[in-house]
Amino acid sequence: MTPGFTLRPVEEADFEPLVDLSIRVLRADLEQVGRFDPDRRRSRMRAGFDPATLSAVECDGRLVGCIAAVPHVDHVEIHAFYLDPAVQGRGLGAAVFAAVAARHRGSVLRIEVLKGAAVHRFWEKQGFVRTGEQAFDWLYERP
Repeated sequence: MTPGFTLRPVEEADFEPLVDLSIRVLRADLEQVGRFDPDRRRSRMRAGFDPATLSAVECDGRLVGCIAAVPHVDHVEIHAFYLDPAVQGRGLGAAVFAAVAARHRGSVLRIEVLKGAAVHRFWEKQGFVRTGEQAFDWLYERP
């Protein structure tokens, strides 16, 4: 059963918990490719910490994740999608993504996914196809 959730714009009080969450979620995959750096992670989170594009994910009033959707001229960039491992595996990620995608119906959606990360399967199930690569990431797009 998919847990219920709400999406809301992030607030400054969310920053530290979300940085910590992103580190917990990404650490193993980043260490695998030799890119784990907590300072870099903090800097990247700060750079994308915009209430206009980054939404907090709450379940039962508890902060459990975040997702960003940044509109560009020809696509919407999805990034900073992190969910607490305690709530993963029950359809919450797919439900959150579906809600965000519905807000951008008719737009091409793009995401960069760290090479070697198991989350590739998730994005492929959401209709994304691999369109290219960078040094550490695969590029995915959903028309």
